[in-house]
Amino acid sequence: MLATLVIGLREGLEATLIVGIIAAFLRRNRVPLAPMWLGVGVAVVLSVAVGFGLQVVERALPQAQQEGMEAIIGIVAVVFVTGMIVWMRTHARTLTKELEASATEALGRGTAWALAGMAFLAVLKEGFETAVFLLATFQASSDTGLAALGAVIGIAGAVVIGYGIYTGGVRLNLSKFFTGTGVFLVFVAGGLVLTVLRRAHEAGWIVIGQQRTVDLSWLAPNGSVQGALVTGVLGIPPDPRVIEVLGWVLYVVPVLAISLWPRAWRPSRARVPAVRFGIAGVLAVAAAALAIAVPTGGADLPRTTAVTGDATSVTASVDGATGVLRTSGSGQEARLALPASAHRRVTRAGVTADRWRLTEDATAAQRPTSLTLDDLVDLFGRVPVGISPSTNPGPFTARWSVRDTVSLWTVRGGVLDASRAERTVLTLSGGGLPSARTTTLDRTVWSVPNATVQRSAAAVAAADTRSAELLLWKAWLPIALGVAAAAQALLALRDRRHRPEPTTTTPETDPSRGPPADDPTRSTEYALR
Repeated sequence: MLATLVIGLREGLEATLIVGIIAAFLRRNRVPLAPMWLGVGVAVVLSVAVGFGLQVVERALPQAQQEGMEAIIGIVAVVFVTGMIVWMRTHARTLTKELEASATEALGRGTAWALAGMAFLAVLKEGFETAVFLLATFQASSDTGLAALGAVIGIAGAVVIGYGIYTGGVRLNLSKFFTGTGVFLVFVAGGLVLTVLRRAHEAGWIVIGQQRTVDLSWLAPNGSVQGALVTGVLGIPPDPRVIEVLGWVLYVVPVLAISLWPRAWRPSRARVPAVRFGIAGVLAVAAAALAIAVPTGGADLPRTTAVTGDATSVTASVDGATGVLRTSGSGQEARLALPASAHRRVTRAGVTADRWRLTEDATAAQRPTSLTLDDLVDLFGRVPVGISPSTNPGPFTARWSVRDTVSLWTVRGGVLDASRAERTVLTLSGGGLPSARTTTLDRTVWSVPNATVQRSAAAVAAADTRSAELLLWKAWLPIALGVAAAAQALLALRDRRHRPEPTTTTPETDPSRGPPADDPTRSTEYALR
């Protein structure tokens, strides 16, 4: 409730100040106020319609899309409130003069409708910002009813204060008011940054930097006043993640510095480009240092691993989609080429791996052509189904068909798993059989032990997780710092081109003097100074 009250109060007061200054100017110049009030009314209706329209569209979307839309609304709200804070910080002292200059230009067109359009656009801007910012705050609030009540009270209070300033009955130091509320809104917008990052993760847009940092449940227990302040007003969750803390710091620290930086410490206009270039250089150096210093992570599996069975070890040499597999054991070594046609990207033991699988017919020249019942028991461990010792005593004529399958799974060139399986199809005839009988026998010639495979897969998964975590610091944060550095450099070039020429002309009027005593904007302009 407190956050929406301050938002409504501040945004509403900005709008009422603009309307009050324009109304005072019109009254002083004896221009009808009806067109201006019409423009104000239409702007208010459109602002309310924007808020309700966004809410209706969001509710019509599936859950994941709702989270994504809330993230987008939050981003827009943060941009709006940041622009509002910075703009009022730099224009508060000259707000009245700027508005009167615009009103004079509009009045010079010979119609009051131009002033109505000016009031319409000014109030529409403030109203649209208020609608988006309040909607984003409602979405982050646990009690939308109290949040809505706070917004209504804030806007109503802004109208009363604005009317009092307009009539001269209220004298308010607006410069201090906007500075104080601006600092508060910086922390509210910082909470919105946390909410945006949380919603973006729930929408599936951000998957990095999700490690928990600290447990703040002790600071903001449910149902307590501290919880309402920390979670409800400032938007800080009890379990902030790494990327959320980083986003909060990167937003709050610079914007708070802009809001509170003393005017006496501000550089002159001639030095602004140099200061911006200095900031750009620091940001660029920080981005380069992070990109170079932060490790990449990742697990490197060995290219040679031990196997059980007829071989003792296998070695893989992988080059893209092709490779070579070497097996050794019993004093012998075999080499098998792995063509690109046998390559696939698959999931093995929970990790993504490159797989090669080759199947070919093997020779059966050394297999016996005649088998007895005892031979069948030795081969299969029992008498095969369909053969009866009493009616089919043997011996049987045997025909063999053998297919050999070699499989290799690698991760970044290292061996994750490998095996060689043999499928034998035995066809028996004669020996009392009325017709030929076919039996299949599968045998694993050699393979990597399952425990080794699981251990290697766990190491790869842990390394991939760590690599994804480091990507935030090695890639995304340097990119953000690089963009900020480029923006500062461009602004410095712009400021250098628009640097004013030095002048020795003495001003004709004393700027320290205020407006005439009968000017209705006297109290407003002095309050803004």
